[in-house]
Amino acid sequence: MTDTIEARGLTKRYGDRLAVDDLDFTVEPGRVTGFLGPNGAGKSTTMRLVLGLDAPTAGDVTVHGRHYRDLTHPLHTVGALLDARACHPGRTAANHLLALAQTAGIGRRRVDEVLALVGLEKVANRRAGTFSLGMSQRLGIAAALLGDPPVLMFDEPVNGLDPEGIRWIRGLMRDLAAEGRTVLVSSHLMSEMALTAHHLLVIGRGRIIADTGLDEFLREHGTEYVLVRAGELDLLTRVLRRAGARLETDTDALHVHNLTATEIGKLAAGEGIALAELTPVRGSLEDVFMALTDSSVEYGVTA
Repeated sequence: MTDTIEARGLTKRYGDRLAVDDLDFTVEPGRVTGFLGPNGAGKSTTMRLVLGLDAPTAGDVTVHGRHYRDLTHPLHTVGALLDARACHPGRTAANHLLALAQTAGIGRRRVDEVLALVGLEKVANRRAGTFSLGMSQRLGIAAALLGDPPVLMFDEPVNGLDPEGIRWIRGLMRDLAAEGRTVLVSSHLMSEMALTAHHLLVIGRGRIIADTGLDEFLREHGTEYVLVRAGELDLLTRVLRRAGARLETDTDALHVHNLTATEIGKLAAGEGIALAELTPVRGSLEDVFMALTDSSVEYGVTA
């Protein structure tokens, strides 16, 4: 049995509002799956359904081939961070983890291990209520790792982290996936997902928009062109148009579509045109995400 998260026809209604609409997906082990979508798209609801915190209106979702409620040792199977503040503020970090550990037969040694892993060993005896958001995130991640589970889910784990913390969790998630674990992480920071995720699951208004590898997503939906600067821009423009290029002008440069940088360089050399810049450009994940989900934004600003 593989350590996957599988949803089939997963649907959730809250009264008249359809939060999750007939989702079919599989989150595979060995890679970080970025779970993306605008605010209100249904990401957190989907994660709650996976963990049995909400019951689906229709359809089904399983972890390791079973419903979460039927797992014999849930902390040893699934680790999850949904709310960094879901901790009694009067408990110390160590006591919070120890209380969780004792419910699953996990010893104190493992508590010390995960505190060290997330960088909280020096504040293990501080009350969680005194923690910053970033420290609370680290404590939540420690709780998710407590049972050394093969399946991990993180909802917005970089909120409140400083640059060092963001870099740390990026490496942690990729290391966990490299160990063969299943890692599902939601985030609104597209620049981080571009550096962290191997696969993307994109939803909007509760429906799947894309379920594909990161590189495939950018190739299929992104805009690629070659940025060209040259002294004889007018002459180069005529040469490129004769070759079938689609051009966009940008002050002292051209955005060239339909031709590669190599093809452009050969054409310019054939006409004796000196190039000042020849740079292939691919749209960022943020650009592609915004364009793809524009019609799915529930809470937006109109100009």
